[in-house]
Amino acid sequence: MECSNWQLGPVTRNGNMGWQAGAASHRVRGIMNILSIQSWVAYGHVGNASAAFPLQRLGAEVWAINTVQFSNHTGYGAWTGDVFSGAQIGRLVEGIAARGVLGRCDAVLSGYVGDHSIGEAILDAVRQVKAANPAALYCCDPVIGDDDTGDYVRPGIADFLRQEAIAAAGILTPNRFEVERLTGLACRTMAEAKAAILALQAMGPRCVLLTSLATDSTPADAIDMMVGEAGAFHLLRTPRLDLAINGAGDAIAALFLFHRLRTGSAAVALQEAGSSIYGLLRQTAAAGSREILTVAAQEEFVAPSRRFVATPC
Repeated sequence: MECSNWQLGPVTRNGNMGWQAGAASHRVRGIMNILSIQSWVAYGHVGNASAAFPLQRLGAEVWAINTVQFSNHTGYGAWTGDVFSGAQIGRLVEGIAARGVLGRCDAVLSGYVGDHSIGEAILDAVRQVKAANPAALYCCDPVIGDDDTGDYVRPGIADFLRQEAIAAAGILTPNRFEVERLTGLACRTMAEAKAAILALQAMGPRCVLLTSLATDSTPADAIDMMVGEAGAFHLLRTPRLDLAINGAGDAIAALFLFHRLRTGSAAVALQEAGSSIYGLLRQTAAAGSREILTVAAQEEFVAPSRRFVATPC
């Protein structure tokens, strides 16, 4: 299904948690609704500022709840703004629930967790959504850190993710560093990466997307992503770009969730999301931008300039 069909003709859920074109008379009912609980920055694109627009460009309604309101992302080393409490987030969820719309929520998406109370508020929101719509999915991007930074979350957050959040998730989207932190398993080979995905699936999520993967079989000029679901594994390989940017993980989690909901296929979601994120990052690198070009490169979300195919592995 082309993304333009989603925009021009709304979709309805099918029994496999995919989406199919619906009649025009069901336009409002067929819209995909995603509750996204993440950080927000006034300048640049991370958290909800990276995830919301791609989803909206693809035709989804995003119910965004911001966990922080910062001037810019913390990678600059200086920023201003406020961190919201778990209680504040909970009150916003209560307000949405009071509108009687949680039954129309198709997924909850979460990213960076500022502290334990915010994490608990996210899981409470997941419970409320699933009570209203048992078919809803929870996509957890278990943000912990990366190779060049190490952990950049507060002490205890990795344990919270490992012990509580992962068990509630249907989809998990860690990078390689986070997979190794969560499982204690290395991902130096394809076999090890698969074993780590299986270990995460044993904790709860049926679908695991592993990003920023470089094994001993990955060429030096490439980067891999691997997805595992229902005993099948697929790999997507794209050219490596000379780029260090914030917000790409937030965008890939959102795009993967959208396409997994739309198609019901983890492999298709991988190649659609991977193709879009490559185009987005390629344009960002070509422009020499310090910030990801979410708006300028928006056509990559609906019609990627270069398509990559996910292959069984």
